Amino acid sequence: MQALFFMDMRPDANGQDRLALFCRSCPPPKKSLPFFLDLVEGVSRYVDQIDAIIERFSSHWKIARMGGVDRNVIRVAVYELLCCSDIPPKVSINEAIDIGKKYGTEESGAFINGILDAIHLALTRQDPAVRLTAQEEPVAPSRDEPLPAPGPAPPAPVETVTRVQVRRGLVRRRNQAD
Repeated sequence: MQALFFMDMRPDANGQDRLALFCRSCPPPKKSLPFFLDLVEGVSRYVDQIDAIIERFSSHWKIARMGGVDRNVIRVAVYELLCCSDIPPKVSINEAIDIGKKYGTEESGAFINGILDAIHLALTRQDPAVRLTAQEEPVAPSRDEPLPAPGPAPPAPVETVTRVQVRRGLVRRRNQAD
């Protein structure tokens, strides 16, 4: 979730650059690296289709309106539900709810639960709208390629961040400096 959140907040670079930058800043444990890369590659490969499925099952919520934590937690869980047959659906849903409660807002757990339960129900009914179709090569580097060595991160562009209170919590508004 953290890597996808980071990549989601850095749309200025391609997927490989964003993932490499994240891995330099916060290297995943070697033991979980293959699973980490499978999830990031899978979600990155199918993100448009996953987002369409999420929007279909989230009443009156566009993906862009969702909080970054909620959006990426749901993306990972939907990918697991659709593509990881070795992970029981209840495990994916419960983990997503727990992560949402820990890192999201007070309403995140219920919000994530509602969407994932609806998607899981559609899956059990074999709804054809809850399918992923083959895509191009993954955006993230494959497991055969070594991750870049940790090093200093490139300087970030200067920007100002203001916080605005809205109904579900604080929203950051970024302004890029010239």
